[in-house]
Amino acid sequence: MTRRRTSILIHRALHKSRLLQVGLIVVLWLAGNALARVTGLPIPGAVIGLLGMLTLLASGTIRLSSMKRGATWLLSDMLLFFVPAVLAVLDHGEFLGIVGLKILAVILVGTVTVMCVTALAVEFGYRLMLNLEEHRALR
Repeated sequence: MTRRRTSILIHRALHKSRLLQVGLIVVLWLAGNALARVTGLPIPGAVIGLLGMLTLLASGTIRLSSMKRGATWLLSDMLLFFVPAVLAVLDHGEFLGIVGLKILAVILVGTVTVMCVTALAVEFGYRLMLNLEEHRALR
């Protein structure tokens, strides 16, 4: 079997199977964790795995449409990932007092900051995309 044929079969299988898509995300996460642990990088393994996925998507090795179903499924069930955190808050009464308010303030400020920086990055990217399209149209 040729390399091209193998690549096509993998793309088709990945596109059809939500489980394979989630599996690939988990494999990249675990590989990122292993790489961070082995190299001693001060970057979380999940971020390294995310960079690996970004590299695969940017290089065209994996198409975005091939990962959409698995990513959507993970995002739709994201609330389940926060249940242990809520149970931990209930176990520690000190979070229900002034310490909890301080932590809540830090979380709110952090969330607003991330949202604002994300909005600015999207706006910058959108304007850059429009400028590139305009530049190409003038050629």
